Amino acid sequence: MSGQWADSTRRDELPADWYTVIRPYVLHRDEHRCRWREGRIVCGHHANQVDHIVPGSDHRYENLQALCEHHHAIKSSREGNAARWRERAQRQPERHPGLI
Repeated sequence: MSGQWADSTRRDELPADWYTVIRPYVLHRDEHRCRWREGRIVCGHHANQVDHIVPGSDHRYENLQALCEHHHAIKSSREGNAARWRERAQRQPERHPGLI
């Protein structure tokens, strides 16, 4: 396994029927077409990824969409960067060693 999935525990959080029922259903429902929107324009390229519209553990069909690999990577990167910024904002600034 490569990329971010190698160190992720996200797969452990997926329902048992993710690969056998949920993922195939969403790809079929969306006709294997990427639903990424830029204004009124929809990507429409071949989709092979299933994405949570609202990040988290809500696996209901209405919170899932098919995305192409390119747009899923963009969305995941944005979400990861936003999470890192939130974490940094909550952290207390370190004191300068010369002031301790």
